[in-house]
Amino acid sequence: MDQNDVLLRAALGAIAPGTDLRDSLERILRGRTGALIVLGYDKVVESICTGGFTLDMEFSATRVRELCKMDGAVVLDSDATRILRAATQLVPDSSIETTESGTRHRTAERVAKQTGFPVISVSQSMGVVALYVGSKRHVIEGSPTTLSRADQALQTLERYKSRLDEVTGTLSALEIEDLVTVRDVTAVLQRLEMVRRISAEIQDYVVELGTDGRLLSLQLEELIGGLGNDRELVIRDYLPATKSELTVDEALKGLQSLNAVDLLDLASGARGVGFSIIGDSLDAPVSPLGYRLLTKVPRLPPAIVERLVLHFESLQRLLAAGIEDLMLVEGVGEGRARAVREGLSRLAESSILERYV
Repeated sequence: MDQNDVLLRAALGAIAPGTDLRDSLERILRGRTGALIVLGYDKVVESICTGGFTLDMEFSATRVRELCKMDGAVVLDSDATRILRAATQLVPDSSIETTESGTRHRTAERVAKQTGFPVISVSQSMGVVALYVGSKRHVIEGSPTTLSRADQALQTLERYKSRLDEVTGTLSALEIEDLVTVRDVTAVLQRLEMVRRISAEIQDYVVELGTDGRLLSLQLEELIGGLGNDRELVIRDYLPATKSELTVDEALKGLQSLNAVDLLDLASGARGVGFSIIGDSLDAPVSPLGYRLLTKVPRLPPAIVERLVLHFESLQRLLAAGIEDLMLVEGVGEGRARAVREGLSRLAESSILERYV
């Protein structure tokens, strides 16, 4: 997520339903007066302000509503707790490119690009609220419309998660039997990335909905709460098999950088995380180190997981290790060795049963 995305999400949270700023925008819409509001003030903003009134008073929805009846812009502090200027004319650099045609929206886009602060423009004629952050423009819609879109995204996530559970279960069974191919690994990474992307989209809706998005937030958490860092664990398991010089972070970025079309193509996904795909390479056998399955063993600290993987160097050797073998690893006493042995055995049994029953 780039800086503009971070600022956009923060600004969406500041004007979400349930906030005083959203209340003021709704009052402005009902009054059909239009508005131009800058969320931040510094020397750059001061340099493009001319005329109007210098106020520095406490923010309230009714005050902003009344001040927006006058021509010109209202300038708030970045926390939207103080009204600093009103009825001021904004004169941004005219050489800044803009795709807007209306005077108010054109000014809003240029001010956002020049100052780096979010700018809200309310159209008097069309009743549209647009938020500008850097080069990004986001139209603020009513909660019913946003909730409808969020519900569609949530249904999509449920289907993605169901398919992810299937391919993950298959991968676990294949890992136990040492029958994994590049295709199997890529299929899981593909689904994990698809779930991550749709989850991020829903999280944006949660932020935009504010108090109206509480139920949506609970549903999202229920669906993805158990995933944790599965993408990283799968990549750590199979990165040595790619024979590339990528780090885990670089492989993750490669996966995230895939466009929607490439993400659906297993060969492109495999290349994104470092596999060299030529001919039937997707069916080439690969073996995991064991990170992902070891993290499923209850109460096993990450440091012990790391030591176990470094010592045995493959999941198959871990599965074949006895209690005495496990105790050779630093920090693994008899009790922990027995817990690891029993935990892996239960995972192996359940994975095989889920696949063949």
